[in-house]
Amino acid sequence: MNVGIETLNVYCGVASVAVPVLFEGRGLDAARLGNLMMTTKSVALPFEDPVTHAVNAAKPILDAMDEADRDRIELLVTSSESGLDLSKSIASYVHRHLGLSRRCRMLEVKQACYAATGALQLACGYLAAGLSPGAKALVIATDVSLVNENASYTEPAMGTGAAAVLLGDDPRVLDVDLGAFGTHSYETFDSARPGPTFDVADADRSLFAYLDCLTNAYAHYAEKVADVDFATTFAGLAMHTPFAGIVRAAHRKLAREHRLPDADADFARRVAPGLEYPRLVGNLCSGSVYLALASLIDHLRPDDPVRVGMYSYGSGCAAEFYSGLVDDRSTAEVGRMRIGEHLAGRCELTFDEYKRILADNADCLVPVADKRIDPGRYAEVLDRVAGARTLLACTGVRAYHRGYEWIGAGA
Repeated sequence: MNVGIETLNVYCGVASVAVPVLFEGRGLDAARLGNLMMTTKSVALPFEDPVTHAVNAAKPILDAMDEADRDRIELLVTSSESGLDLSKSIASYVHRHLGLSRRCRMLEVKQACYAATGALQLACGYLAAGLSPGAKALVIATDVSLVNENASYTEPAMGTGAAAVLLGDDPRVLDVDLGAFGTHSYETFDSARPGPTFDVADADRSLFAYLDCLTNAYAHYAEKVADVDFATTFAGLAMHTPFAGIVRAAHRKLAREHRLPDADADFARRVAPGLEYPRLVGNLCSGSVYLALASLIDHLRPDDPVRVGMYSYGSGCAAEFYSGLVDDRSTAEVGRMRIGEHLAGRCELTFDEYKRILADNADCLVPVADKRIDPGRYAEVLDRVAGARTLLACTGVRAYHRGYEWIGAGA
C-alpha cells in the first residue's frame, strides 16, 4: 500500500533578524558569512514555546480536514530537544489545543535533530501494517532556540519553530519508499542540552559526525535498494540543515565519493532549491529536514512523479537516508500552506529589539510554579507582521501547569 506524507506545514515564527545585522551587533567576522550561507533567522517571541510552535504548525492542516478525517488521527508524536517537563509530554498540551480525539495515542520522543524522522518511519510502519485501515498519524517536530552571544557563530545559525507532518494512505506530499532506507548510529558527544537554559556543542566533532553519518547512511541505503545511482536516481535532495554551508560541504563530499563530473552544477540543480527556506529560518532541529522538503517542493515544483532523497541527522548520534516520490500533487499541497509568504511576512527586528526579546526568552523552558506572560507587551512587533494570523500563545504558568490562549497577529 502507499503510505507517506499527506500534508506538510512549517511554522517559523512571526519575527526574524537579519544575519548580517546579528554579525555586526555581535562583532563577528563578516568574512565567515559566506560559509554560513544564512540570510535571516527566525526569532521566538517570549510567549512562544514548543507547544505554541507545534500547534501553530499543525492547526492549518487540521483546519482543512473534515471532522471524520481528524478523528482518524490515531497517533500524535511530538519530537523535541526543548522538553517542558520530565514526565508530562509536550504532546499532551498539543493534543488538547488541536482538539484531537481522546482515542488518539500520544507521546514525545527525543533523539536530537533525528527524532522526527525516527517517529515518521515508525508511524509509516504502523500505517503500512494495515492494522487500522484509514488511520492517520501526526508527527510534529518543535523546538525553541536558547543560544545567545555565548554561542558565537552558532547563534546566527539557530532558528525556531515547528514542522507538522500528517501521515496516511493518501501521500499527496511524499509517497515514502517503504523499506528503502539506510541508517547509521553511534554514541558521540557532539551536542547536548544538559539543562533548560544552555546548550553545549563541539562544532568540529558535530561536523565530522554529520558527514560520516551521511556517507554511511547512504551506503546502507544503496545496499538495500537495487540499481540506485546517486547521480540520476534523485531529482532533488532535502537534507538536515544546521546551516546551509554544511549541506554544501556534505553534497561536495558525496559528489567526490560518487565521481560526479560537475558538483557545483549538481548542487545548484538538486540541493539549492531545498535550502531556500532554511537560509531564511536557521536550524529547526528535527523539523529542519522537513523545512528543506517544503522548500525543495516549492522551488522544484515537480509535475511528473520524481524521486527525492532525504537525509536526517541528529547529534548523539543517529542518522537516516530515505526516499520517496513527489509530483504535481506535492506542489499543490505544499503550496496551499503559503510557507514562503509567511516567511516573507515576518516582522524584521532591529538588533536592540532582538537582544531584548532574547533576554525575555532565556527562561522559556525553566520549570516554575507560577509565572505570568503578557503577549500584549509585544504588540508593536505583532502589528508589524504582514497578513492577519491567529496564533496560540503561552500566557503563563499556575502551579506548574502551562496556560494558553489564542491571540491575533498582523493586520
